Amino acid sequence: MSLSVGIVGLPNVGKSTLFNALTKNAVPAENYPFCTIDPSVGVVAVPDDRLETLSKISSSQKTVPAIIEFVDIAGLVKGAASGEGLGNKFLANIREVDMIAEVVRIFEDEDIIHVNSAVDPFSDIEVINLELVLADAETVSKRLGNVAKDANRGIKEALVEKSMLERLLQHLEGGKLARAFAFEDNEIIPVSHLHLLTMKKILYVFNKKQGAYNFDETNDNRWVELMDFIEETGSEYVLIDAGVEHELKDLEETEKIEFRREYATLDSGIDSLIKACYHRLGLMSYFTTGEKETHAWTIPQGSTGPEAGSAIHTDFKTRYIRAQVVAFEDLVSCGSLAVAREKGKLRTEGKEYVVKNGDVIEFMIA
Repeated sequence: MSLSVGIVGLPNVGKSTLFNALTKNAVPAENYPFCTIDPSVGVVAVPDDRLETLSKISSSQKTVPAIIEFVDIAGLVKGAASGEGLGNKFLANIREVDMIAEVVRIFEDEDIIHVNSAVDPFSDIEVINLELVLADAETVSKRLGNVAKDANRGIKEALVEKSMLERLLQHLEGGKLARAFAFEDNEIIPVSHLHLLTMKKILYVFNKKQGAYNFDETNDNRWVELMDFIEETGSEYVLIDAGVEHELKDLEETEKIEFRREYATLDSGIDSLIKACYHRLGLMSYFTTGEKETHAWTIPQGSTGPEAGSAIHTDFKTRYIRAQVVAFEDLVSCGSLAVAREKGKLRTEGKEYVVKNGDVIEFMIA
């Protein structure tokens, strides 16, 4: 299952520094706008301690984690929807990703310039989101012009789509994200064909800086305003110090722990970000394990057994007969699949079974 997260934001908010920390790839991260002109792509493992545990139980030769692809996209400026800065490239690149990680600076540092001269996180979010909304409004307007002819001829599907597009355009022109629009059930498919930018899920990444004036630590009015926005919109966010995470990226694990203890940042902001993206995308992992390999497979939450099997191979969905399933916790407590079977913890599940996060599965196919 291919998944991609676009790292977006205004210039000089820490996007490329964060990307470097995420992927350990040395993309440019100098202190000037537009240093990232073409998107850089990195594949990142989803942190999951359960993998190593299962690998030890099975004495696996190889361990394969779930992955997410991160795309470092050029900085956006006001007017991007009209082609300002690298706007056209930005919008084309973001259209290709599954979700958006919107990096927002929440610290003062006179040595790091801000594209708008003053650090105002909420204003930064408004600028970025408005440019995405304006681009979507243009897309909807063009589609509305195309569908009008069929609607005028009385074609039912066109009438439904035209009504939806007219209401959606008004919604967008009010500066609101498309995903905040109340779609009817029969409108979901036509709007999905438009690939609107603001239909994508957004995770806000609030970037701090060690030793700087951080708004969350001082309860600055700008932080209060941000939290009001998060609550009112039902949004999700993570806090991260991209600079610290970048410094840690090449250290051994014991050195990282010592470094974090010194700077009082014991939790990995990178791990929190990756897990939050995974959750925001509505994903979870199940496992297969054996002597050859232990593998984490990515599936949407709520997947049935056959749907989960298709993550391994598309044929598994149609050839699925049943599956042997044991919960991760039960397998760990039993110590092996053989003991889990003896204790009745290994179950046989049919096609209707809804897979749970952490299930360890062996598929039976025709």
